[in-house]
Amino acid sequence: MSKRSWRRIIIFLILIILGGVGTSLALRPKAVTKPAAADIQKVSTVPTLEFLPSEIFTAKPLELQQTLSLSGALRAVDISSVKARVAAEVKEISVREGDTVRAGQIVARMDVTEFQARVDQARGTLNAARAQLDIATKNRDNNRTLVEKGFISKNAFDNSASQYATAEANVEAAKGALDIVQKLVNDTIIKSPISGVVATRYVQAGEKVSADNKLLDIVNLRKLELEAAVPTNDIASVAIGQRVNLHIDGWPQNIEGKVVRINPTTQSGSRSVVVYVQIANPQNQLRSGMFAEAQLVVKSKLGVLALPQNALRKDGNGSFVYVIEGDTLARRPVTIGMSGRSGDDYMTEVLSGLDFGTQVIRTDMGSLQPGVRVHINAAGK
Repeated sequence: MSKRSWRRIIIFLILIILGGVGTSLALRPKAVTKPAAADIQKVSTVPTLEFLPSEIFTAKPLELQQTLSLSGALRAVDISSVKARVAAEVKEISVREGDTVRAGQIVARMDVTEFQARVDQARGTLNAARAQLDIATKNRDNNRTLVEKGFISKNAFDNSASQYATAEANVEAAKGALDIVQKLVNDTIIKSPISGVVATRYVQAGEKVSADNKLLDIVNLRKLELEAAVPTNDIASVAIGQRVNLHIDGWPQNIEGKVVRINPTTQSGSRSVVVYVQIANPQNQLRSGMFAEAQLVVKSKLGVLALPQNALRKDGNGSFVYVIEGDTLARRPVTIGMSGRSGDDYMTEVLSGLDFGTQVIRTDMGSLQPGVRVHINAAGK
């Protein structure tokens, strides 16, 4: 063969080889491009609001009270100052501050020596007067017999009768004098006029005191009173018998009292009126002088549906609240009534629009979108 023929055969073979390679490449499966992991994880989410249990209020029957704020110091209703009744030396004083005493208990004794001597003297005078009365009695009786027989004149009998009357008067005077000095002896023994606790002791044994000198102050703590000034603008709403809830400094729980008296006059300067709130203190645990803040109950309603004030919102159409229905947030219009206290919280009555048991959003979170899902995080704090 000629060179030209060989060249054609070689070129033809090369074309066949190249065509086979192209066909195999065309028939090979194409590589599949895998999507990114972030694309696979993409899931459409629904908006959810999460609340803590403390941000939810469940509507329930409450007692709602309209109150008037008062403040002042406690004082004992019964206070007694025990004083000396005679001028003498204090021989014994048997109680100190903080001691409990009962009515009629001996708390002090004075020196009785001088008064006992005066008693003895007065008793001697009485005995002498009685002896003179005996003589005068016999003379009068004898003279009555003699005048009846005509042995003496009527004038002599009258003289004996006058002497008898004088002797009788002297006996009565001596009795009176003895009673007076005997009372002085009795007054050297000092007894407590009331049951209570010794608040102040003013003297010590051995001191000489004058009559009416103060020895002790005794306080009955079983009944305490709060004296509180009420502005004249509010006094018309105060009446005897009204309940008062008191919070006393240093005391763990509130205490209930009631209005027992209202002063008929106003205080000079402030022009306010003092009211007196009585508190029972059977265990003597409260003390006179403790400061108290109180809420006088002007009006009270039981079993009302009331909400914290932060739970109530307002717009141009009136009041409304956000509530949880199932697991969805909803908006409810409500009609409100009186405001007042329920325990330590300030609440507002809901007259219509809610039922007991409804869960209400109590935290003001601004404008919320009704219809969004709600989740209460019970594990949250």
